[in-house]
Formats: sequence, structure tokens, C-alpha cells
Amino acid sequence: MKSARTITVVSSHAEGEVGRVITGGVLPPPGDTLYDQSIHLWRNDDGMRKFLIFEPRGGAFCHINLIVPPKSPEADAGFIIMEPEDYPAMSGSNCMCVTTVLLETGMVPMQEPQTRLTLETPGGLVRVVADCKDGRCERVRLTNVPCYAALLDAEIDVPGHGKVKIDVGYGGAFFIIVDATPFGFKIVKDEARQLVETGEAIKAAAREQIQLQHPDMPDPEFNHLGFTEFTLPVETVDGIKTGRNTVVISPGKLDRSPCGTGTAARLAVLHAKGEIKIGEDFVSHSVISSQFDARVESEITLSDGTPAIHPSIAGRAWITGFHNYVLDPSDPFPEGYTLSDTWFKALD
Repeated sequence: MKSARTITVVSSHAEGEVGRVITGGVLPPPGDTLYDQSIHLWRNDDGMRKFLIFEPRGGAFCHINLIVPPKSPEADAGFIIMEPEDYPAMSGSNCMCVTTVLLETGMVPMQEPQTRLTLETPGGLVRVVADCKDGRCERVRLTNVPCYAALLDAEIDVPGHGKVKIDVGYGGAFFIIVDATPFGFKIVKDEARQLVETGEAIKAAAREQIQLQHPDMPDPEFNHLGFTEFTLPVETVDGIKTGRNTVVISPGKLDRSPCGTGTAARLAVLHAKGEIKIGEDFVSHSVISSQFDARVESEITLSDGTPAIHPSIAGRAWITGFHNYVLDPSDPFPEGYTLSDTWFKALD
């Protein structure tokens, strides 16, 4: 068969969240930094993201990661994250998927019992420790980019819901963190559609009413509120602080994992409020009850003096398949399509 495009992909998931990894068929995009490269893709070659994430080859549940040579001499590899609607600067679950694919396919040499590597993302460097045994990457702990509380104890007006109290945490993206209790949510699978509808309404209202500026990332396209994160109150279980959450990813799906960057943003807010200490463990549960183990590793400050933390997140990822995605020249949908029956709202 003649193909207008062939892309090799390794499929994987981290605690339920799908993170596919491109391993062939795509050259690194131009740009002096990984952030520049991601912006180039968004503005000039977004068709590749749509080709792989939109139907009929993908779905609202898909994320794609492009492996690229690192720009930093400290890094072993770089990756650019593509999600259903945009290009996040960092993603914890995708980092776990990328690490697992790099090590289990031999793209980066595996060392047992632990492999230490540094991955470069558009949001910065991420230090990774992978527990490895018998050629398998059994567990990944990543130390995230600097995370901080951007806004505490604010209030916004949400149509249909009135006044809603929020915090905003940065964990690699900006998260609107909302207590699920006033909405009656228990963060269980049967509530998924309601959580999505409410979360998207909150995000739309917050984007209209709040403006943020990351001290070290001046690009206005970077400084937007990316996600709504619903949380339940922190409890102590077997002596460890534990919390349940779910993150709404546009155009309208829930993160199946506990969301690495969302957990990091929550830790930044909890630390800023004095509710979690340096070195204290935190267990994060998702809407499907999968688990990430997290903690605040250290305190730092951003370039303008803003207090921040380095959190670490640990979880598991599994390879689920090896694929060659092709484009037949006669295919009438070269960039795929979306429908609101499964995508919440159709995308262009």
C-alpha cells in the first residue's frame, strides 16, 4: 500500500492514563528549545497531533509524546507532549510512559536495579529514577520542575453554580483546584460526565476572571489556566496523608491516573498552606482508584523570589502495543475528526 505518512508508535499507559510514544517517522521540529519546538508544532504542523489523536486513529483518551534529542547537555532524551487540545509543558503520567518506553525498547540503556536519567521537557528538566528488574521498568519516580501556589483562597463566579472557591497551583501547567464536596461529588466513575461538564464550566469562568504570569515563562500562550482539578479533603490513612482527585482535560475527559502534574500542583498548594511538610509522603488516588505516591522533596524560589517546591511523583507504566499508523493518499480524513458524542465538544 502506498502511504503518504507512516508513524511508528509504542502505546502505553501510566496508572490508566494513555500516553503513546512516537519512536519513528517524525523528524525533530525546528527550535532552539523544546518549548520553541512545541510551539512550532502547534503553529506549523498541528496536523501530526490531529492525525494521531483524533479519530479514527486515536480518541479523546489519547496523549502523544514525540521523542526528540535534548537541548540540555544534562539530559538523556527530550520529549514533547501532545494532548487532545494543546501541547502541555509537562505531564507526569506521560513522563512515566516515556521513561518506560525508552528503557524497555532499549532507546536508553537500562541499568538494574535502578536506572537514573534526566529527561528534558518544554517545561524544564525532570530527574527520573526507574526501578528495573529482568528487563522491565517496574516503577518510575520523577522529580518535577519547580511548582508553586499561584493563587490561594480565591473566588470566581461560575454560571449555573454561583460563587466557587478555588486555589491555583502550578505543577508543570496551571491547575484550578476545587473542593469537590460542595458539588456533591465523590469522584467516582459514575460521575465522569458531570465532573467534565462542571470542570469545563469552572475553567471557562476562571479564564475570563483570572490572569496569571509564571515568573520564568513570559510567553502568553504558556500562561493560561490549563485544567480543573477536583479534590476531596485530605485524610490520614495508615499514618500517610492521602487524597482523591480527578483532573478534567479539555475538550472534556477525566485523567484516568491521579495526574502527576495535578498532584504536584496540589502539593504546592498544600505546602503553601502549611498542610504538608518537606519529606512528608502523600498518596494520590484517581477516579479509577489508581495511585501515585508523592512527596515534597525540597523548597526553592523562582527568579522573582516566589516560594516554590520540587515535588516527586512515583507510579507505574505498561507498554500495551506497537503500531504503524499510516495515511492512505485517498483517505478523506488526513487529520481525523472529532464528534461531541465522545469528545464533549467537537474540535476543529
